[in-house]
This record gives sequence, structure tokens and C-alpha cells, in this order.
Amino acid sequence: MTVVRVPDIPVALSTSSAYPESCTAAFGLAERLGYDGVEVMVLGDPVTQEAGALRLLAEHHGIPVVSVHAPTLLISQRVWGTDPWEKVDRSLELAAELDATTVVVHPPFRWQKEYAAGFVDGIALRESDTGIRIAVENMYPWRPRRKRGGREIEAYLPHWDPVPQPFDHVTLDLSHAATAHSDALAMARELGERLVHLHLADGSGSVLDEHLVPGRGSQPCGEVLEHLVAAGFTGAVVVEVSTRKVDPAQREVDLAEALAFARLHLAAAGEGTP
Repeated sequence: MTVVRVPDIPVALSTSSAYPESCTAAFGLAERLGYDGVEVMVLGDPVTQEAGALRLLAEHHGIPVVSVHAPTLLISQRVWGTDPWEKVDRSLELAAELDATTVVVHPPFRWQKEYAAGFVDGIALRESDTGIRIAVENMYPWRPRRKRGGREIEAYLPHWDPVPQPFDHVTLDLSHAATAHSDALAMARELGERLVHLHLADGSGSVLDEHLVPGRGSQPCGEVLEHLVAAGFTGAVVVEVSTRKVDPAQREVDLAEALAFARLHLAAAGEGTP
């Protein structure tokens, strides 16, 4: 008899996927739709910064926080001050209080020269001290929106692509891979056990970071999920899609579709496994 094995890979919802709804609303959506966990994107919303409030939400909805996304985005430049290491350290403290195993960080911006100079060693030291994985996320070069004029800008140091960098743990974001025109499946294969976290989203290869629902762009989202199962992936898959332009009803439909896509492809990779 053919047996379908559903791999033990949690599918979590990023609180950013509920934006412009609140972090509190994201927990409600995650529970209602059947997600396995939540990734907290630390932003200006005070709830995303407060361990006590987040713990109460996790307990109320019966859904754990699996990861914390540090406020290292352009839109969160002033959350927890402007010192990038303070942002990382406070994210680690928040993760520890919530029993989350992973903190997601972006590589330094090019103008953060001092931070960039010590980034690789600083990440390794903090992982050793805390026992929490710091998964550096792939980004992309900034490109002009017009086809003519302007040039590509390398905005990150050491580079927007963490694959050749000496990081022990990496987050692969499929929307960012689309914007960078990277081969996401090849990246996943090359990273091997260093790949511990996946941001599941889609993209069309536009200069914009689209964060489409998986299956609505050109990325090999299904193939990457199936590869994770075959590779014995032990991390989390986090749905990080943009729903800011849709109404609440459509937001729920989109997030349900993303969850179904993830579970379908994770299960498909287990077909026939005894």
C-alpha cells in the first residue's frame, strides 16, 4: 500500500503577512487557518516588541512563536534605536523569552560600515553565546524601476547573497531570490544543512520585492519545498506574503491558499515513503 508521509516541518505565519492588520490579528489568523506557528516581525507595533504580550497571545491561541525577525529593515530603522547590534541583541533576548529557536537578520546596509566590518564574527559570537540560530537572509541588488537610465546598486555588505559567505545558518527568501534573479533551488541545494529557515513567497522577477502568494509567480516554490523534505530539513517554513492591498476576507483566502500550497508540496515529497 502506498503511504503518504506528512513531514514534521512546521509551517508558520509571519505577522507581516497580516499587515496592515496588527500582530494580535495575525495570531488570530494563524490559529483560525491552522498554521503551526508564528514568526514575529519586530516593527513599530508595540506588541511585536513585548515578550509578555507575545507570550499571552501564544498561550491564548495555542500557537508558538518559532522565530523572531529582527528590525533590520529600512522601515524599522528606528525601532529599538539606531544601533544595529542592539537590534540583534534585543531580538535574541525576545526569542529566548519566547523559546523561539531562530532570529532572522538582514545583511548590513552598505552605509553601516562599522557594523558590516564585524558582522560575520559578531553573528558567530552571539550564536555561540545564546544557542539561538541567527539565520542571515538573502537579499537582492537594488535596480532602477525604469528600463533606461540608472544602474544597479549593491546595497548590502558583505553581499546580498549569503550563500558564499561563512554564515552557519541562512534564511532563504523566495521573493528576494526572484528580485535578485537568483536560482532559488540551486541556492537551497548549495546551502545544504546551513539552510535552516525558509520564507515562502513568490515573485515574477520584477525589480520590486513582491512577496506573492506561492504559485502566483515564477519561482520554483513547490520544488524548493519538496527539496527540503528530501534533504531532511529541520527548520521552519514561514509564509511571508504581502496582503496589504486586499480586504480582510481576501487576506484570509490568500493566507489559507499559501498554507495549503506549503502542506501540499511538503506532503507530496513524502509520497511512497514507508
